[in-house]
This record gives sequence, C-alpha cells and structure tokens, in this order.
Amino acid sequence: MLAKLDQLANRLVELDELLMHQEATSNMDTYRKMTREHAEIGPLVALYKDFQRAQADIAEAQEMLQDPDMKDFAQEEIEAGKARVAGLELDLQKMLLPKDVNDERNIFLEIRAGTGGDESALFAGDLLRMYTRFAERNRWQVEMVSESPSDLGGYREVIVRLVGNGAYSKLKFESGGHRVQRVPATETQGRIHTSACTVAVMPEADEVEDVNINPADLRIDTYRASGAGGQHINKTDSAVRITHLPTGIVVECQDDRSQHKNKASALKVLAARIKDVQLREQQSKEAATRKSLIGSGDRSERIRTYNFPQGRMTDHRINLTLYKLDFIMDGDLTELTNALAAEHQAELLAALGD
Repeated sequence: MLAKLDQLANRLVELDELLMHQEATSNMDTYRKMTREHAEIGPLVALYKDFQRAQADIAEAQEMLQDPDMKDFAQEEIEAGKARVAGLELDLQKMLLPKDVNDERNIFLEIRAGTGGDESALFAGDLLRMYTRFAERNRWQVEMVSESPSDLGGYREVIVRLVGNGAYSKLKFESGGHRVQRVPATETQGRIHTSACTVAVMPEADEVEDVNINPADLRIDTYRASGAGGQHINKTDSAVRITHLPTGIVVECQDDRSQHKNKASALKVLAARIKDVQLREQQSKEAATRKSLIGSGDRSERIRTYNFPQGRMTDHRINLTLYKLDFIMDGDLTELTNALAAEHQAELLAALGD
C-alpha cells in the first residue's frame, strides 16, 4: 500500500508541474484529463501526508523516552500517535478500494409483482412510491418507462428511470426479493398475508452500442397499445416489443404515442438488462468467496421483509432491523443504504487482507 501511495504522491508533483506549463493548457482534452486526475489524487495524497506526519510524531516521541523527565509525556504521545496512525491507515485503505465504475450512472429500476396476486401488485406500487420519494429527497429526476397496472391498483410490472448523481451507488443493493407481511385491504378475516415482489436495479449504459447489441440478434414487433392513455394511444401500432434472441430477454414499451420513442426507450432498457446480466455474473463469482451476498444481485434471494403489523423492516443480508417502517415506505432509506454500503466496504477491506 505504501509503495502505491508514494507513486501517487510523485504523480501529484508531476501533475502540478505539467499544469503550470503552457503546453498542458493549450490542449483542452489533455488539460481536462490532468485536472480530473489531480482532483482524484489530491485528497488521497493529503491524507497520506497526514499519515506520514503522524508516524514522524511517534518517532520523535520515542526519542523523548530517553529523557526521564519526558518519559510519561512521551508515552502518552506515542499511544495517541499510534491510534491516529491506525485511523489514518484505515481511511487510506478505504480510499484505495477499487471504485465501481457504474456508481455515478443513472439507473433503470424494475419492480415486478410476485407471489401474492393482487396484494403483490399493490405492494409493487408501494415500493415504487418508496423509491420515488427517495429519489425526490435526492433531487433526482423520475421518468416512467413502462408500466403494466393491475386491476385493483398497483403494478404487475413497472420500470422507471432515475436520473441523478450517484443513483446507482445508493440503490445498487436493492436488487432481489422484497417480502411484505400485512393484512390486505381485501382481507375480511383480519389475517396477515405474505406477498413478494422482485426489484432489479440496472445501471444505464452510456450508449446502446456499449453492450455490443447486434441488430441481427433482435426481433422487433409493433402492436397497438392498450391501457391508460386516452383516445390517441390506441389508434396506431405505437407499442414496441424487442426480443434479444441470444439471451431471451424481452422488453416492451408502450408509454409514448410515438413508435420511434418507444423503440428508443426499449433499446435503452434492453442494453441495461444485458449489462446487468454481465454485472450479476461477475458479482456472483466475487460473492462466492464472501460470507454475504450483498453484491451478488441475485434476484431469487429474499433480501428484505417489510412487516407492517410490527412496524419493522429487516434486511436479511446484514441482519439489520429498523422499527420505522412508515418513514422507510415514505422514502427515508438513507440509514439502510448507508449500512449496506458500509458492509460492502468492510467486505472489500477484508478481501484485501486475505
């Protein structure tokens, strides 16, 4: 670790010198790259200098141990210095952890009703509202991409696009099975029912071409849209269904009157789904060596239970239970998302130590 930090410190000095010369600023692309690299390295090198100063302070205090009059003071300084060095070392390790290249991306959030019939569809609607409220708290933009409403309210399936800084980093651990325990509105005996929904969080690809979709691998069907939308939506074959033949992934979009716009939206979702499959395969391999599956993105895994009678939410991966279900369903997810991110970071740090 120290050798890498020395290299970064030298690189920062080099960047400082390069940015002072006129040649570096004449090419804007080169200038932007260097300033971006400088901004990334700067805080890490500053922390490393603090670490080196703390080590130097310990060395000075150890020399003072030779003086009987300074021995007690020196011992206190050494203990305080060691504690500071340990804290700085942990901070440096965290900053050196590999960054997820998708963290800053926008996302497609897909919610599907599972077991539980109408109650499951209603819960899908509740989950959509929860994530929408969380997006509003983060000042993200929410765009409806595709929806399949159920008869009693809620959704059999719904896909939204969340646009905002760090959207994927905050919600990437939401993929999986979400279970709800409550008394449904249609239940006359007051019995608690258990239903489930599946959530998928997919980072948006920069361009559809990023995932190398071969047009020959696509079957594109158009059909007349159904459902909400008034008189205009049903008059033309504006709805689009795209099937990716190699993987069998099917995407439908009918929310816009324009077939062209529906096709563009469907292609974006398809690219995100293919990218997501690749990510999950990679994450599953990594997670196989860890004790938990936070980063696996396994859709079949039951990750969380929302128990309405007890007012609690339990995330089974990190054994976290919060008794503030009303707040959580209103989009107050910060405590939960921070806990999941911290656990993932701890796993990465443990892997470095192996």
